[in-house]
Order: sequence, then structure tokens, then C-alpha cells
Amino acid sequence: MKKVLITGAASGLGRALALRYAKEGADICIADINMGGAAETLNMVEKAGGKGWIHELDVRSEAAWNTLRDEVNSRWKGIDVVINNAGVATGDRIDAGDWAWWDWIIDINLKGVALGCRTFTPLMKQQGHGGFINVASLAGLLKAPSMSSYNATKAAVVAISETMHFELMPYGIHVTALCPGFFRTNLNHGMKTSDPDMLKFVDKVFEASALDADDIADAAYKALLKNEKICNPHPAGRRAYFFKKYLPFLFNKGMLSMAQGLKKREDQRKAFASGTDLPVGEKSGA
Repeated sequence: MKKVLITGAASGLGRALALRYAKEGADICIADINMGGAAETLNMVEKAGGKGWIHELDVRSEAAWNTLRDEVNSRWKGIDVVINNAGVATGDRIDAGDWAWWDWIIDINLKGVALGCRTFTPLMKQQGHGGFINVASLAGLLKAPSMSSYNATKAAVVAISETMHFELMPYGIHVTALCPGFFRTNLNHGMKTSDPDMLKFVDKVFEASALDADDIADAAYKALLKNEKICNPHPAGRRAYFFKKYLPFLFNKGMLSMAQGLKKREDQRKAFASGTDLPVGEKSGA
């Protein structure tokens, strides 16, 4: 029976990953800061044919990770797969939003993944096998405008994963960076942004996605089995990455067009706030 640890498994993609492994009869540790949601996921895992347990985890805490490792050792005496899925989102220009949001997203999206990998790599080396799925994003490959801090953390997760992929292969350990595009999840619920239109945009692209969390989870499951370095499950995402690598002038044109559209929207918002685009007679003081 596979022993699988998943962070951020109380909802969204983490829950879908838990259910995908449950179909294989896995024993799953559902690690999350949200114990209510984790209990719901455990119930669903058991109904899907798996088994498991829940553990409260703040991925920012090295002590919390060490406690989890000790419990894994006590319960399982080893581990097969660690999925670093817990993450948060920001959406802002480089000169916008609170600086504290950078600390917040780096601590969770980047350092949380690094801590998970550091904590369990020695155990996998000792046993001579294992695998990591580190959840990055298509944003970590393409780096669209107005998402500096999010892009930075996800690109770093790709970098860590690619480094580990080769570093750990001689030890029999597989590492895959999962890089999905937009799909319906709850990531936007806690998203930090100073742009009033950002959440509307995210909701719109979520609804347009051809894939859902179950599709992404299935792709990730298969990618780790094949020891794929990068899993880019969205067809549109693969096309965009192809353009970036082999037709950069077209990719750059698209990115610039997006940036120009964002500037136009910002200019309109500023003009409206100052009253300069209001009809005569409706301006402040008229």
C-alpha cells in the first residue's frame, strides 16, 4: 500500500490528489492548517477506497514539519510520495500591493515547499526510493504581467524541482514539478491583490478552463510514475510554452499586448477616480 503525504489537502487540488491516490488504495496523510476541511477529505478518501489520517500543519514552520516527519516514521516507518501542494495567490504589479504580501507568499509557496523537501529527502535516501510532486504553476513557466510575487515563487518551485529531479535520481527518488494553468479551485478565495478587477479576471479564466482539479490530479499521478521532470497538463499551456521556447517573437508580442491592456485599464481607473472621464456636469464640483 502506497504511503502518501499531501499538504493543503483540505480542499481544491490537494483534495483531488488525495482522491486520485485513494483510487489506488493508498494510505494518505492529509496535512493542512484547516482541520475541518481535512476531516471532510479523509471521509471522502475512505469512501473512495483509500485510508488515511489527518495532521495539522503550517508549512511555514520547520518545527511543525519535523513533528510531522516523526509521526510519519511512527505510523508508517517510511514514505512513498510527498506532495507539496499547499499554496496561496497574489496578483499585483511590482509597484502595487503591500510589501508584507511578498513575505507571506514566499513563506508559504516557496519556503513551505523547500521545507517539505528538506524534511523528507533524508528518509527517502535512507530507504532508497520515493517521490515528490511539487505544485508550481504555468505562471512559473510563462510569467505573465501583473503577477510578480506569485510568478517568482512558482518559478522558484520549478527551479527547486528541476534541481532535485537530477540530484535525487541516483538515490531512486523521482521529482516532478506540476505546472497547471488556471482551473476551478479555491486558490482565489484568499488571493491578495490591490487590483479590483483581478478577482473578476481570475474567476473568468477559471470558468473557461477545459480541465478541472480531478484532471490535474490524474495528470500529476501519471507524471510521477513516468518520472517526468515537468508536468504541464493544459493543452493551451503546452502551446503557450512551445511559443515561448521556439517562437519567442509571437510569445513576446502576446505578453506585451497583455501588458498594454493592463495599462489601459489602470489609466481608465485612475481617470475615473479623478473624475476626468465623467461627462460634463457630473464631475466633482460641477
